[in-house]
Amino acid sequence: MPSQHPAEIGCGHVVESYVTRMYGGLPRYLVLNGGRFLGPRWWHTTRFTRHLIADAAAITYEELEALLGYEWRSRLTAAWLIGVDRRERFRTRLGDLLLAGEVCYSGSAYCFALARFGTHADAEILTAYLDHYLPRTDLHYDQPAALGALLRLDAHLGTRHADRFTEPDGLWDEWVKGVRRLGHPAYTPAEQRRWTDLHCDFAHGWTRP
Repeated sequence: MPSQHPAEIGCGHVVESYVTRMYGGLPRYLVLNGGRFLGPRWWHTTRFTRHLIADAAAITYEELEALLGYEWRSRLTAAWLIGVDRRERFRTRLGDLLLAGEVCYSGSAYCFALARFGTHADAEILTAYLDHYLPRTDLHYDQPAALGALLRLDAHLGTRHADRFTEPDGLWDEWVKGVRRLGHPAYTPAEQRRWTDLHCDFAHGWTRP
């Protein structure tokens, strides 16, 4: 999918307005990517969260599309705004971007948004992603975030999509062995579910049901 600067489609303001807005010396995209807002000692959490929710409600469809068509910082931020406000019309778009795996970091935000949507359609997208990328034991992409989101959806929907991935010596175990050889840490399904829950429960606690 080609990348296009928002200014080329008349949305040159969106990066400064939504992506690089500063909190405690850090731009929004970096706070979202690092999860600093989840820490109890970060003084800027309330201001950061209020602005995030207000922007998620106010940003237009065209502005979100402009961000999703640009680079990873913009895509990550757009996916968070989409997830916070549950803009389900972007489900297919996010699923396509997730499966394409074009840029770093933003995939975890797509998974957060799909987990927030909370439907069987979202579970199908995450399942398709894991079917495609777990056999690639040479790639450390967004497999952990996708599994965490799928596990949360399974618990919410009463389904068992993740079971065939997490069975002993299954696709998940084989993928973990592969990425550990590449120098990445081991990942447990419970750890990924907990991380997804932290993000989604944070958003749920501040936004409308």
